[in-house]
Amino acid sequence: MEFYFPAILDGATGTELQKLGYTGGGCAEAWLLEHPEAILEVQRGYVEAGSNIIYTPTFGANRVKLEANGIFNRVEEFNLRLAALSKEAAAGRALVAGDIAPTGLFLAPLGTASFEELVEIYAEQAAALEKAGVDLFVIETMMTLPEARAALLAVRSVSRKPAIVSFTCDEHGRTLTGTDVAAALVVMQGMGADVFGLNCSVGPREILAQIERLRPWAEIPLAAKPNAGIPRVVEGRTVYDCPPEEFAAHARGFAANGVALFGGCCGTDASHIAALRSALAGVSAAPPAPDFGGMIPCASEKDAFLLDPALEPPEPLDCGDGLPDDIEDAQDEGAEALAVRVETLADAESFADAQYAVRVPLFIESGDAAALEAALRAYQGRAIYSGSLGDDVLVPLAEKYGLII
Repeated sequence: MEFYFPAILDGATGTELQKLGYTGGGCAEAWLLEHPEAILEVQRGYVEAGSNIIYTPTFGANRVKLEANGIFNRVEEFNLRLAALSKEAAAGRALVAGDIAPTGLFLAPLGTASFEELVEIYAEQAAALEKAGVDLFVIETMMTLPEARAALLAVRSVSRKPAIVSFTCDEHGRTLTGTDVAAALVVMQGMGADVFGLNCSVGPREILAQIERLRPWAEIPLAAKPNAGIPRVVEGRTVYDCPPEEFAAHARGFAANGVALFGGCCGTDASHIAALRSALAGVSAAPPAPDFGGMIPCASEKDAFLLDPALEPPEPLDCGDGLPDDIEDAQDEGAEALAVRVETLADAESFADAQYAVRVPLFIESGDAAALEAALRAYQGRAIYSGSLGDDVLVPLAEKYGLII
């Protein structure tokens, strides 16, 4: 699928369903299966307004969210049935993107979930959406890098269809857990995401400011799906103040900064999508062409960096109980980069417990393929390799995890 054109996504689902009787309580996905005419009406409206891609209403159709609503062992059923409704609404006039969204689980030290648990949860939903015959996947409203990484790995385990990854952030470009969206972009494009985007949280003006920041880092097309302004609560109701014409007025600015997919999130409706379609008439979306000046883009979980390729890896830290303190000490002493030696699966497990402390570019030194992959799976940034393993091992790891060789 070619994304280098102004493709128009859909608008809001939740706020539109509330106009049709959904009260916002309980499980939205279960309500939709009881009221299929509601989602058909909303999505047909988006297709009529000009959407080229609509999202399946499966935002909360992962195991964690369904079980929180007392629904067990029905992930496949829910995703199959909900995706079928979107395909019916699209009627061959728009592509259908399988929607995957946050579970709400956090890795230590913020939570108790394991990374492999996240991958398993997302793989279950992704497999169901693949079985449903979606045209592509969208991993959206991501608030943490671990969840986004887990979801993309899960999608890639069941499908080679295109994948959009979209984060939500504040007006400063930071996620709920403090990740700069530039770091998220560097990590996700390294892992093979086809499109990187921002959605929800704020209005088009604020999203455009962050897209402008992202453009110098982007090697893949960008997507923008802002709210209809920053929400306000008026007399107990959430109100969005950005009308369609004002919303669409930013479309050309988005296109000039590498955005190829345009849509709306909370508070938008078919009139916002129609306004986008009109604003984008005759506009071409140029693919990003960053100039890193010979530097290497890499990232920790929180921040993006440009690393001088002439920089020699520092003396590697050994894995063990003292690794978190060793990492902190090195950074407090002004280390430009860190290196960690991972030679066994036990080392990788130790590194997994300590990697959250990394705040600078990271080299991973390893001569063991299995240990290296385990470390890359655990590391929530984009690392650089140091060692003697051959391309037969390293190239697949670079494609899967974004390892810089």
